[in-house]
Amino acid sequence: MKQTTQKSFTVRQLCELVGGQTNGKGDRLITGISGVEEADEGDVTFIEQKRYAAMIKDSKATAVVVRHDLQVDEELSDAAFIRVDDPTRAFIIAANAFNSGNSEFEPGIHDTAVIGENVRLGSGVSIQAYAVIGDDVSIGSGTVIYPQVFVGRDTVIGENCLIYPGVKIRESIKIGNNVIIHSGAVIGSDGFGYATIDGLHHKVPQIGTVQIDDDVEIGANVTIDRARFNKTFVGKGTKIDNLVMVAHNVRIGERCLLVGQSGIAGSSRLGNNCVLAASAGVSGHIEIGDNTIIGGKSGVTKNVPPNMVISGFPAQEHDKQRREHIYIRKLPEFCARIKDLEERLSQLEKTAKNR
Repeated sequence: MKQTTQKSFTVRQLCELVGGQTNGKGDRLITGISGVEEADEGDVTFIEQKRYAAMIKDSKATAVVVRHDLQVDEELSDAAFIRVDDPTRAFIIAANAFNSGNSEFEPGIHDTAVIGENVRLGSGVSIQAYAVIGDDVSIGSGTVIYPQVFVGRDTVIGENCLIYPGVKIRESIKIGNNVIIHSGAVIGSDGFGYATIDGLHHKVPQIGTVQIDDDVEIGANVTIDRARFNKTFVGKGTKIDNLVMVAHNVRIGERCLLVGQSGIAGSSRLGNNCVLAASAGVSGHIEIGDNTIIGGKSGVTKNVPPNMVISGFPAQEHDKQRREHIYIRKLPEFCARIKDLEERLSQLEKTAKNR
């Protein structure tokens, strides 16, 4: 059931695709994309930062995409040059063009997949080996369910989603369109809720759900817990890195970025366009305003207004935290100076008594 397609573009076609300008050599054929050092004949590479420009002369790339304002002596290389405003944007366009239509699997259901009752599949759905699809599940058109994925009963998955191997999606979960979930992620596991009664920890039932909006990407081994009531929610366009923990009843706004090993405790809320850097943590029942950036390894213990940059533990305004950190590093110097001043003061006092 595998499907493979090799795509290629001429330099001229690629230049038109990314909206650039070329120095010629437009008939050369581009068959792949690579880094400047690893590139071989037939590859296109992308240079955005000046520090990598010197590598171009030794690169075997057939074409190089650079910024319009990047100073490069094009005579030092035989490559075709394509100049653009934003090489990263050009790379995204080119990579998508090379990969478009190259679905790893054709539509259909593998013989070893287990399909429950009343399952509704859109057109072009691919369900691969040993996947398990529960009763009353709905999967939208163009979605690919990779091998060994579990989808629980009553779950709805939208169109054009990629659910990679080993993903576990529990019962009654709602996932939007164009969502990517990487291997090992668990969506809808029970929230961590216990009540201690007479010295024993009694499990509090987690009867809510999880809703993932459109255009969300969820990294490998991410855990998003189902809500105790209502739903845990991830807003449209949010991207979640590997090893992130999202607890029950958390609400994450649109276009947020959650970086690896960060975590959000129960019932906290992130506004739109927030960034939670690596290993940062948010306590429970916290409100974080729109456009807030939380530095790496920070610990957020109280509400944060919009448009803030915070860091440290407990997290505070970044510039203030940075100044305090500098003072802490200078403590040995301050202590030595204080000791010297104390000794000098003591000597002055002795001198004064002897007069």
